[in-house]
Amino acid sequence: MALSFNVRSNSLPSRSHPQAAHVDEQLARLRSSEEASTSSISKRIDNLQELHESLDKLIRLPFTQQALAQVQNKKAVEQLLDGSLRILDYCNVSKDVLSQMKEGLIEIQSILRRKRGDLSVEVRKYLASRKSLKQTFPKIQKSLNVAREGETSLAVFGEAEAITVSLFDSLFSYMSGSKACGKWSVVSRLMSKKKVTAEAQVNEFTRVDSEFQSGKTLKIEDVQILVSCIEDLEDGVESLSKSLIKCRVSILNTLGH
Repeated sequence: MALSFNVRSNSLPSRSHPQAAHVDEQLARLRSSEEASTSSISKRIDNLQELHESLDKLIRLPFTQQALAQVQNKKAVEQLLDGSLRILDYCNVSKDVLSQMKEGLIEIQSILRRKRGDLSVEVRKYLASRKSLKQTFPKIQKSLNVAREGETSLAVFGEAEAITVSLFDSLFSYMSGSKACGKWSVVSRLMSKKKVTAEAQVNEFTRVDSEFQSGKTLKIEDVQILVSCIEDLEDGVESLSKSLIKCRVSILNTLGH
């Protein structure tokens, strides 16, 4: 989907400050990896978490605090705070969805390992849950947008928000099965290189969905790969959420709230 936002890369006045320059470099790398689709979803989440940690340091600098406190930036700061709440909502939705899918997969994995239990019932429950979630994802994605009015000295934060929202669009597409995972770091760790080359062009969620729907003998290895991928995503989203909260608290502290 197309995300709408209007921000400038030129942001705070003190561009020569090392921390401002570092944030610019991180934004440039994130834009580059997003356009080239060369990074896995998990890696992009990790990079975004590092960006928001850097933004928190930037917020604590005197010239940033002065910009946040300026009357002419009041609306931009309000938009920034509203945007952070929306992104935290996306974090919570993502964590709930990932937890729900992992719970079903772990039950299936347990049955496959123990060779006891009603596997067909658990597979049907998982597929029914996946169907419901895939119907929900497009509705969530329609709400993903970033709007910024005019050009402000805080535009760097608007750009960071836009890139973060774009990441969640990719994440929901990935979980729905419509987007691959880039370099597939999880698969590389758990499968031989030869097998990765042959099979890693398919989204992990899609592969497991297809395997469950086919009625063929289920491979515990494929379930384990998806569980590991989900756990990587859970860890990444949780860390990102904590960094977003830190940034939000720093802004509120600056404003004396």
